[in-house]
Amino acid sequence: MNGEHMQIGEVATRTELSLRTIRHYEETGLVIPSARSQGGFRLYTEADVARLMVIRRMKPLGFTLDEMRDLLDATDRLDAAEDLPDGEREALLERVRGFAKAAQQRVADLHTQLARAEEFAGTLRERLDGARAR
Repeated sequence: MNGEHMQIGEVATRTELSLRTIRHYEETGLVIPSARSQGGFRLYTEADVARLMVIRRMKPLGFTLDEMRDLLDATDRLDAAEDLPDGEREALLERVRGFAKAAQQRVADLHTQLARAEEFAGTLRERLDGARAR
């Protein structure tokens, strides 16, 4: 191997995704290995790892596979075509802005959920501390 490509095990380690999850993302078309070794092993590049990291970061925010695919399609098109017509470029940027806004809202929702969970855990600690004091 030439250092530019890595096998799925290394990618799994770097992305903290399981082999099964990476294969699932391949089956659903979210990520395609950049190459195959002579022995048929999947080979990935840094760009593939970056793509998997986007997917990994979207998952806990509750984005669906279709939403992930939509965002990746928009960013791929923006990255690949320097000479997009202004209308198309703006439409793609607006899609990405929509995802950024949705991500911010989902992060805010998670902060609220975390605060409620911490409050609940604190209530239980207080109850247990009170029971020990008796």
